[in-house]
Amino acid sequence: MIVVGRSLSTRGGFTLIELLIVIAIIGILSSIVLSSLERAREKAYFSRAQGEFHQIETALANYYLENGKYPDDVDRDLPSGIEEELSSGNWPEAPWPGSVYDWDNWDSIGVAQISIRFCDIGETDLDNCNFPNDDWAEDFGVNSAVYFCLEGDCRSHVNEPEDYPGYCINCSD
Repeated sequence: MIVVGRSLSTRGGFTLIELLIVIAIIGILSSIVLSSLERAREKAYFSRAQGEFHQIETALANYYLENGKYPDDVDRDLPSGIEEELSSGNWPEAPWPGSVYDWDNWDSIGVAQISIRFCDIGETDLDNCNFPNDDWAEDFGVNSAVYFCLEGDCRSHVNEPEDYPGYCINCSD
């Protein structure tokens, strides 16, 4: 039987409004999932950094026991002499994209620490730095670091005041 004059609304398809609502719901759900994934990724970077800090700490403690002192300071690298105690990896690359480990032995102020740097040496433009996407890194500057203190009053950078923005993994406040 042929039905003549059947209207568009009874054809069984979706209206434009229905399609727009479905697309909006899918967009909202995907933004929720993506923000959850970003938080999970940041937590994974932080967890990896904690594990690697402990690994480097052990290697440096052994170096100290063998040599009676910590190795000299190096810029945006780990000191030689500890490689055999570190797991294979792309050292000094740190967990966050574009970040590197930095061994800081500042004898002038009695500080020994392992840092993660997010800007190149001498960088002045914050847009060229690769800071973590986390609340504790919100006010980071070009000399800011995530650091693991081994000795002394650790801080983000030797040329900055102690309260310069940074994040200490093992300092008690």
